[in-house]
Amino acid sequence: MTAVDQLRELFHHIAAFLVWPVLLGLLALMAAMLIALGGFLREAWDRRSGRRAVLERAQKKLDEIAAAQSGEGLDLRLEESLQNTEREAWRALGRLRLAVRVGPSLGLMGTLIPMADALQGLADGNLPALASNMVTAFAATVIGLTISVAAYLIAGARESWVRADSQALAFHAERVLRKVNGKV
Repeated sequence: MTAVDQLRELFHHIAAFLVWPVLLGLLALMAAMLIALGGFLREAWDRRSGRRAVLERAQKKLDEIAAAQSGEGLDLRLEESLQNTEREAWRALGRLRLAVRVGPSLGLMGTLIPMADALQGLADGNLPALASNMVTAFAATVIGLTISVAAYLIAGARESWVRADSQALAFHAERVLRKVNGKV
């Protein structure tokens, strides 16, 4: 056996070792996306009904900060609260954006790894092994792309919500500050 053959054999073993982690990763990511989709649909329903729970909680927190502290440093505390709220919203979006990238990558890995075994089954004349591995390969592709598309669409909608909520919070903070300073 030549060095190239040994290297091929090593790569094949590494790929065979990765098949289960990749498929389990796809399954876990799909479950996470179903949960994210449920949360997204609930928030979309609430927003359509005029309820914006995240915004209302953040506004309430700004009001509590203003009630607890007035005068010197209030503007800084309000700004800190605004930034923390916005940072958390962008962090949640970052997780969705990660799914946009990781979903297709895992899908591609889940396609190529079983395809090697499918081709080996074809070469050996083992049609059931060929069919089984091809089904796994194409299912991994579909699941990976489904994850990516769902995450992309949810992230796009949530990004517009985050921007709108950030503007509304900044306006609310300014109103609170003016009220405390007697400029309303």
